[in-house]
Amino acid sequence: MNRKRIWGWWFFDWASQPFHTLLLTFIFSIYFAEVAKRHFIAMGDSSTMAGAHAQALWGYGLAISGAVIALLAPILGAIADTSGRRLPWVWLFSILYVVGSAGLWWLMPTQPALVQAIVLFGIGLIGVEFATIFTNAMLPGLAPRHEVGRLSGSGYAFGYLGGVVSLALMLALFAETPGGRTLAGIPPLFGLDPVLREGTRFVGPFTAIWYVVFMLPFFLWVREPDVARRPIRVRAALHDLWALVRSLRHRRSLALWLLSSMFSRDALNALYGFGGVYAGTVLGWPVFLAGIFGVISAISAAIISWLGGRADRSFGPRAVIMTCILALTAVCTLLVGMDRNSVFGMTVGAEPLLAGLRLPDLIFFACGAVIGGAGGALQAASRTMMVRHTTEARATEGFGLYALSGKATAFLAPFLIALSTDLSGSQRIGFLPLIVIFLVALVLLGWVDPEGEAQP
Repeated sequence: MNRKRIWGWWFFDWASQPFHTLLLTFIFSIYFAEVAKRHFIAMGDSSTMAGAHAQALWGYGLAISGAVIALLAPILGAIADTSGRRLPWVWLFSILYVVGSAGLWWLMPTQPALVQAIVLFGIGLIGVEFATIFTNAMLPGLAPRHEVGRLSGSGYAFGYLGGVVSLALMLALFAETPGGRTLAGIPPLFGLDPVLREGTRFVGPFTAIWYVVFMLPFFLWVREPDVARRPIRVRAALHDLWALVRSLRHRRSLALWLLSSMFSRDALNALYGFGGVYAGTVLGWPVFLAGIFGVISAISAAIISWLGGRADRSFGPRAVIMTCILALTAVCTLLVGMDRNSVFGMTVGAEPLLAGLRLPDLIFFACGAVIGGAGGALQAASRTMMVRHTTEARATEGFGLYALSGKATAFLAPFLIALSTDLSGSQRIGFLPLIVIFLVALVLLGWVDPEGEAQP
């Protein structure tokens, strides 16, 4: 195994993880929810309805981005395999990542351009998701089959460690607390104005800069195999893709695996995307407290992803995925049954139990550790399971189809959350569809061959 190439490949996870940690889950999504909620209150909504409308708007934005990714992911993968090149596509979608992330700076706390922010976030999300397709497709060529699970888990662990470091830096140096200072007790660096929320808004440019800097090892150390460079043939690529899709009728394990991962990853991504909104609007957490929650979640993810890679090597990816789905289902059940004042209908006291935090706050901190750990291990093991169902030569096409399975219904969970929230007027009830989606994924996974299948 080429250790430098492996480290370069791992650095993509390190470089790209802050989009998920800082923007999707713990800082920008909460800032967006705060700003949107205040905007809707100013428009005449009650506090409860304003929070529901903010969550619904975020959900519809994620649904649209997911639909774009679902439509194009397998086509791009097939095109890349016919050309024999993957790295140029990584560079192309890296540009979208950087542009979309950096543009989030312009979401002002007053008179906010909410739709513009959703569009820019969607551009960045499309960039990171498409770049991930092509980097994942390199995994089969990095190591022998029996080592793929360990490498995948270690890559996710390294990525989550990058998420922890980036989040800690944002909280300590930039994101302002209600008092106008950072968690380190200093004003935001570079003279950023806390009144205009410039410290928090800097999360977008910070994420873009982080990506550019830490993709350098990937650019320097990762090289494509020496294969003949072929021109891009869209027609041939679409023909091959259609042949692969039709072959699913005769590849029962792959078809069931793609269906199972479609539901599990859809629900997981929705949990990531709405966890911060839940914290900010249901529990009333400020950005800095949600950031601390994010550090705990990301540390848990790094540790459990690394352990999950070892468990993957010993027990196989299916056992790891099943365990993770059960843990995430339990978290969703807690979110539905909990609010600021009660847990499953039992009223909790108003007195803080630990460091000013009440029982629902502490439960949500525990949920964050489970979401981070189980989510990281699930994604790493899912990557391994996909390797068992493809070949190195057709890996990009396979991972494009895998991305399609993850995004074909990517609009579904956000849409169902948004719709359930709109109809019920309750953000907690909005999480109910995730329980059903996770359970469907678990049933389908039971029929997947844990060893993969022979390639056609």
